[in-house]
Amino acid sequence: MVKRIACFLLFFYGLFGYGQAPKFKVVLDAGHGGKDYGAVYHGYIEKNIALKTALKVGALLENDSQIEVVYTRKSDVFIELQQRATIANKSKGSIFVSMHCNANKSEVASGNETYVMGITRNASNLEVAKHENQVVTLESDYKIKYDGFDPKSPESVIGINILQEEYLDQSIELADNVQSFFTKKTKNKNRGVKQAGFLVLRQITMPRVLIEMGFVSNKQEGAFLNSEAGQDKLAEAIAGAIMQYKKEFFAATKDSKPVVSVFNEKLKEKTEPKEQAKPTIISSKGIVFKVQISASPNDLDPTAVDFKGLSPIYKEPAGKLFKYYFSQEKKYEVAQKRLEEAKKKGFESAYLVAYKDGIKISLSEAIKIK
Repeated sequence: MVKRIACFLLFFYGLFGYGQAPKFKVVLDAGHGGKDYGAVYHGYIEKNIALKTALKVGALLENDSQIEVVYTRKSDVFIELQQRATIANKSKGSIFVSMHCNANKSEVASGNETYVMGITRNASNLEVAKHENQVVTLESDYKIKYDGFDPKSPESVIGINILQEEYLDQSIELADNVQSFFTKKTKNKNRGVKQAGFLVLRQITMPRVLIEMGFVSNKQEGAFLNSEAGQDKLAEAIAGAIMQYKKEFFAATKDSKPVVSVFNEKLKEKTEPKEQAKPTIISSKGIVFKVQISASPNDLDPTAVDFKGLSPIYKEPAGKLFKYYFSQEKKYEVAQKRLEEAKKKGFESAYLVAYKDGIKISLSEAIKIK
């Protein structure tokens, strides 16, 4: 009888995942592979460097029990761009990180840069996108699969059909982390965060970045990229950036119960508040939670129909972007309800941000303070 009860309990716990915290899923994409060598200069091969570094990043991340790593490839195989997106989306990943090496006809070009999905007319950004998108010519029927896409045409790169602003701000946060950690871990030039139309990113339904770790066309930098020591440094930087991002947006509450990822899971509480809170502007002193619903290069009227009746909407300039927030709350629980409201209105990529005395802090830190 005791054995039967024990077996039943094991089955029950296994069936419902009792006690299991949600995982932060990182999709690592080693660029190129198989018949697609990527950039090749001075004997340095992009596909090999990308794979070795991706595996090193994964090994570092897997030391954290809260992280699950998904790879688009773990060996020297050719994976179509569309298949990479399918792998990522089916995994329901939290973030997508694609790793590459840059190249330039001018062999003095050097440094690292991280791209987010976007439309640009900047000549150098277009050139990088054209280089990385060239892989589609190795796929059968690529013009049909990618809607007549021509990797040699700037118009095709600019005209990629995407939800331009979906997850843009989260992607920029992640990209900025990557560049900051590169600066900490390497002496290589920081070329910054940029936007361009990469096919591998266009169908990814999560925050996503494409990292150009350095130039294989530069002899010195190529040697660094190709070395074990160089790859270790790069992997430490990328893993560190991801861990920082996780700390910021995938936290645990004070009582150690997991908070559902603000990017990939809807809040589980289904009950509506009996009475809608009246919109008020509260003091910026202390901890304040806001629902960030979008980031856009467009300066929009906070009362515009774009916000689907959500009120109040707050607008803040952030570099070349404008960030739009719905509501400001002192209580985390109330902020969660406002986040659910935003999602029900169609802002699926909305998420919570926290401030202390007007300065942005991590969500996990704010929850602990509260």
